[in-house]
Amino acid sequence: MQRSLLFILLIGFSLPLLAQFAPATIDNKHFDRPASHQKIAFSGMKQSALLDNYDVHFYFLDIQLERTSTEVAGNVLVQSTTTTTLDTFALELIDELTVDSVFINGAIRPFQHLNDHIFIPLSSPAPSGSNLSTKVYYHGNPATGGGFFSGISNDFSPSWGNQVTWTLSEPFNANQWWPCKQVLTDKADSSWVFITTDNTNKAGSNGILTATVPVSGSKTRYEWKSRNPINYYLISASVAEYVEYNIYAHPAGTTDSLLIQNYVYNNPGTLPNFQAEIDLTDDFIELYSDLFGLYPFMNEKYGHCMAPMGGGMEHQTMTTLGFFDFYLICHELAHMWFGDNVTCSTWSDIWINEGFASYAEYLAAQYLDSYTEAQSHMADVHYSVMEQSNGSIYIPFAQTNDADRIFDGRLSYDKGSAIIHMMRFEMQNDSLFFNTLRNFQVAFGDSNATGDDFKNIAATTSGINFDDFFNQWYYGEGYPTYQITWNQTNDSLYFNSTQTTSSAVTPLFKMLMELKITFAGGDTLIRWNQDAQLTSFKIPFNKTPTAINVDPQNWVVDGPASVSVSVAETNHPAFFTLAPNPCENRLLVSFPVQPEASATMIISDITGRTITEMPASQYNQLDVSSFTPGLYIVTVQMSRDRFVQKFIKY
Repeated sequence: MQRSLLFILLIGFSLPLLAQFAPATIDNKHFDRPASHQKIAFSGMKQSALLDNYDVHFYFLDIQLERTSTEVAGNVLVQSTTTTTLDTFALELIDELTVDSVFINGAIRPFQHLNDHIFIPLSSPAPSGSNLSTKVYYHGNPATGGGFFSGISNDFSPSWGNQVTWTLSEPFNANQWWPCKQVLTDKADSSWVFITTDNTNKAGSNGILTATVPVSGSKTRYEWKSRNPINYYLISASVAEYVEYNIYAHPAGTTDSLLIQNYVYNNPGTLPNFQAEIDLTDDFIELYSDLFGLYPFMNEKYGHCMAPMGGGMEHQTMTTLGFFDFYLICHELAHMWFGDNVTCSTWSDIWINEGFASYAEYLAAQYLDSYTEAQSHMADVHYSVMEQSNGSIYIPFAQTNDADRIFDGRLSYDKGSAIIHMMRFEMQNDSLFFNTLRNFQVAFGDSNATGDDFKNIAATTSGINFDDFFNQWYYGEGYPTYQITWNQTNDSLYFNSTQTTSSAVTPLFKMLMELKITFAGGDTLIRWNQDAQLTSFKIPFNKTPTAINVDPQNWVVDGPASVSVSVAETNHPAFFTLAPNPCENRLLVSFPVQPEASATMIISDITGRTITEMPASQYNQLDVSSFTPGLYIVTVQMSRDRFVQKFIKY
């Protein structure tokens, strides 16, 4: 079949200490961003302003865990540097855990443990730039309920019967199992996690397993060390009776092999059941290294620890997951680039993590499965996005204390994935698109970024201004629907493209659009920029169309399009289009040619009774929500001409 492409570009503490514990102010304006990083009053907790007075360099967790309970005991060392004169050091730890003692720079210090914080007065104020080494000994059973959004959980696998203790600190639950600072923009430069457990267990964590040390009492200490920057919520521990299954990846651009270290339930059927899926991991690593840049943690490893959870969590270099399948494995792996190497600066911008990892699912299907599977996957994503019209990808500051809103599947994941696909379409150049992803990793690797940071990298790399795109798709709400009318005169096709939107928050989506014209012997793709509610254009075309399809490759999020042949009066001043038709609440009446000043528009019911009458302008957004469902007639009356169309209200 012949294919061609035609592109149309158209126009013992005192009150002063407790005062520092006040919650941050929350602004409820829809588009407002936090004035400073991560000072957020989370649900059920408030963060002390003292946390902003130092930078963390190193975390060292030396703890005891068993597969039979969530009880934890041990000590945590935090090395930091003050950023202002500091007289009281603070860490976060829930009150349900017991603090036994605290040391700063080797000296035991008094402390107060209240309101899920540990407050430690210094013997004398530490000037800005002072190095502090703080060690906290603690123990207890947090009894947090377990499951997603619990810092530490213990449960049996419903499929395999294995009992596991595992952690999941995102978004703000690390304090349920270790003393920490939960501020996204303060990554530690490195971390160690030592886990002592019964010698029938294995214990998985971040980085490299540098030693397994026998400990008295039939125990073993697993010593995991990471030399890469890491966010507090990505530090992890999993303990169970595991077997170890290892494979290797060989990404292009390096001669090194990358260990893929898998801790799978010690059950005769588990590894054989999942081995084929686990073996896909090296293909994913090699693909993403090509597309995004070399795997960020080549000096360590990648791996998985199984735990009885309904999905996965992208703990840095050691994902925790409940099972292995194509999309779960590739999604969590993609987080090593988007989420772990580059982390969202605030929970408002969780798109940096979840939107990109979700789009990586499409890329894995496209490159490693088939175009058909990838298109089916994106169709499911678009269907999810359009199930509702409310909500933006960007999370308003006032909602960032709600884990369910942060991890909203329709917005943070699916719509987040869909707009990346649309940015790829807007660029019309895969080389530019993937250079954008790689440049973003280079610019913000080992650090944090916002949605606007990615927008700016995309603009710099591609030369395209994405301000309108982000205002509409990232900060805005809803999606567009198109009504296309066309006719053919001699050797030209004339098109009117009318856009309506599902949410009044975003009345117009300025965007690149595509349609396919099918004719005997082939088809042609036409692209145009929809920069107004009604866009009109014509193209030279000397064949007879047999079909016209809008967005045939499913690049954009748009409702079902209406395509119809228009009458000969397309350029008549009284000709107009109605969309959507049928409609529910709003009806857009659009004229391709500005009607004369005296033109009147009359809406009547099927009996001829006038419902409303008004002057006709080029664009008329009508509220028909109060109309009784049924058939209505729109009449445009000019001095000499009259035009009539019908619409259905449901």
